[in-house]
Amino acid sequence: MTSEKPYPLYGPEFKRCPYTTYQQLRDKGEVHPVEFPSGVTGWLVTGYDAAVRTLTDPRLGKNHDLGNDAWRALAAIMPEPQHSQLQVHLLHQDPPKHTFMRRFVTDALNPRRLEALRPQFQAMADELLDELAPVGHGDLVESFSARFPFLVLSTVIGLPPRLARQFRREWCRVVQPVGPRSPHRAHYIGLLHGLQAYIAEVVADRRADPGDDLLAKLVEANDDGRLSDEELASMIFQLLVAGQEPMTNQINTAMVALLTHPEALAQLAADPALLPRAAEELMRYDSAFELTTWRFFAEDSDLFGTRIPAGDSVIVSLAAANRDPARFERADELDLTRSPNPHIGFGHGIHFCPGAGLARTELQIALETILRRLPHLKLAADPEELGWIPAVLGRGVERLPVTFTATP
Repeated sequence: MTSEKPYPLYGPEFKRCPYTTYQQLRDKGEVHPVEFPSGVTGWLVTGYDAAVRTLTDPRLGKNHDLGNDAWRALAAIMPEPQHSQLQVHLLHQDPPKHTFMRRFVTDALNPRRLEALRPQFQAMADELLDELAPVGHGDLVESFSARFPFLVLSTVIGLPPRLARQFRREWCRVVQPVGPRSPHRAHYIGLLHGLQAYIAEVVADRRADPGDDLLAKLVEANDDGRLSDEELASMIFQLLVAGQEPMTNQINTAMVALLTHPEALAQLAADPALLPRAAEELMRYDSAFELTTWRFFAEDSDLFGTRIPAGDSVIVSLAAANRDPARFERADELDLTRSPNPHIGFGHGIHFCPGAGLARTELQIALETILRRLPHLKLAADPEELGWIPAVLGRGVERLPVTFTATP
């Protein structure tokens, strides 16, 4: 067992730049006790090789039923009955159920379909910036990155325009930490109820007007007994929240990196052919997925020389892995020409993000459109004062004020 005191993975200073902490932990070893905002403690894996081995370790499961009482008392920040109703999506499943549920998403996001939709996505991005380009200043989050991913998602999954207009972005906050002791608990539960009612309306709509889209196919699988009511609601929950908020954050972290490295921004603006490689580097440098979700051992187990009790949470720091100098030369430097770039910003193994192809497409379109439509782009705030979201697993800023040369 380790004698380390659990390190708090929260707070404004930590969220502003967690990489110093991750370097210190990585230098000490592969596994560390950590504390989360809810008060629960877990085990954090740092380092690239350790991350890859952990993410492919067959002893570790994702199903929350494997969690012990100590974990469940504090970490299950979503209360019952919502936890049972909304948290049985594929991220919290193990094979064979995970394999079955994942296939719905991968079929809907196949590369050929995404390529056919790319002109539509591009038109959406340009239309959003039509509003901002003539102004010369604005908040990129409010004007673009908080809106573009949802427009793309709605198109991909088959969310009707009427229902898309009714979606409230604040519902995405239900994945941010609001533990049982938080004074904001009542508001959090209110958001959960609102999102649940919305999901029920989506299900009723697709049942009454079936089609060939992902949402309709999920409802059909529920009708014929292949998906339970809870699995259906959970998958729609995952699509609506995990399908857009991380992408919003990834656009934001990429733009923060470029705006605080003006030479890289100028390089990419001058050479759009760099976009595919630059997008990969920006995801490595500061990924929207900072940590993975919980994993559990079914019995007391050894992990890199540390004894992990059964049911304790094991979390992998993707951010620490992607800055590991043992795997990446000049790991803390932003190099838009980096190749090869085997980052694990989308995870690794059977839980590799099924939306990775869509995310890559969206990020490339977003970056190209922003740099093309908003020339001479500059950050209009002190980088040290940007407000980073308090999410446990992800990274992103709440606002991103910029100035640029107004264009008609």
